[in-house]
Amino acid sequence: MKRISFYLTGAGKCPVQEHLDTLSDKQATKIAWVLKIIREIAPVPSNYLKKLTNTDDIWEVRVDAGRNTFRLLGFFSDRELIVLTNSFQKKSQKTPPKEIKLAEKRKRDYLNRR
Repeated sequence: MKRISFYLTGAGKCPVQEHLDTLSDKQATKIAWVLKIIREIAPVPSNYLKKLTNTDDIWEVRVDAGRNTFRLLGFFSDRELIVLTNSFQKKSQKTPPKEIKLAEKRKRDYLNRR
């Protein structure tokens, strides 16, 4: 079974949790359900977890909650640990490049502090 962790900044802040705390209970419950699927099912269906091309090995958790689309970006720290670095509500077809760059930056920070 995979483990999922949220990235913590050097100051101890958790950007993913801060974003999740702004969502409705229904939205947060749907995200928790998708994360449970990712932890427990192998292989994970690509409609829930997909590797982003042309990135530094960044993966995208995909959640559709009603009319809202959410994405959580992160990386595999090892075969069984996924570290989620950022989350956002998706409003266009493409994943915003600034979100990908942020995920890559936080990945480097996480690996440097390990």
